Amino acid sequence: MTLAHQIAILAGDYIGPEIMASAEKVLAHTAKKFDFAYETTAYPFGGEAIDKCGDPLPQSTIDGAKQADAILLSAIGGPKWDAAPKRPEAGLLAIRQALGLYANIRPTKISESQVDDSPIKPEIVRGTDFVIARELTSGAYFGKPRELAEDHAIDTMYYSKDEVERIMVTGFDMAMQRKQHVTIVDKSNVLATSKFWRKTAERVSKRYPKVTVDYRYIDATTMAIMTQPTAFDVIITANLFGDILSDEAAQITGSIGTIPSMSAGAAGPNLYEPIHGSAPDIAGKGIADPIAMVKSVAMMMQYSFNQPDIAEAIEQACDQVIAAGITTPDLGGSATTDEVTDAIIARI
Repeated sequence: MTLAHQIAILAGDYIGPEIMASAEKVLAHTAKKFDFAYETTAYPFGGEAIDKCGDPLPQSTIDGAKQADAILLSAIGGPKWDAAPKRPEAGLLAIRQALGLYANIRPTKISESQVDDSPIKPEIVRGTDFVIARELTSGAYFGKPRELAEDHAIDTMYYSKDEVERIMVTGFDMAMQRKQHVTIVDKSNVLATSKFWRKTAERVSKRYPKVTVDYRYIDATTMAIMTQPTAFDVIITANLFGDILSDEAAQITGSIGTIPSMSAGAAGPNLYEPIHGSAPDIAGKGIADPIAMVKSVAMMMQYSFNQPDIAEAIEQACDQVIAAGITTPDLGGSATTDEVTDAIIARI
């Protein structure tokens, strides 16, 4: 008897439950087609958890997530909780720490069907295929002291040797499975933490003699991603820089609504989520783009369950739907969330 894989579902806020429903429909269809046994359990998280439990990350959700084999998370937050003592986003930072999810992996890959949707000229963007390996549990977002006063403010960017080295290893290992090219992005001409990152990268790179390594400053990289996106394979960078670069990179595809991501740690389940927000302005209208959430299922199949055939089937179906023009308004189409989802399932 095949044991069922356990998947934790964190449905999120505003459009979150809508696109999670699409992901679950695609998951159910592919599981049946490829004979993949799984079970899902939903847990409150973000704004939903604030409403139900008074906290964006209840202990029951932490416990459930730790027991799962993988976690699917949709978008969280929104204006409803702007005045809450703990905002939904605090839960996002907390779950990363609780599960030790120190590496955020965000792919930017342009299929031929997406070339015309990109705001960048086709001859520049065609063939783009890179990933950003972003450190996720340290740096400016977690450093202390942190203070906001009337006449000053303090944020601390802190990194330890172990924190930098483990994200370096993650990125270099990925490069070995790809085009064997790593770009380290920092601001080492100014920041002590970036000087530390660069020294660590130089040390770790010696373990990977087959990998070509180059170094770029963050400001120069923001330009190069727009003008030379095919020059990158694996970008390794700090939390703050990775946050900025990955959202910029998402625009290459023509819509942030098509990009999935994976957060991984040394042990325990990986977490998969779209990189976009909860889009309160379109919630309930049935026009949210489900593709990033559906592609998060594909990433989960690839990296947590070693099911490349399922992952490829989902990815190809998404590309075929975009090529056919069956898209939501963010990609210039007029299809609904359900229509895009059904079209993906039909092609699988």
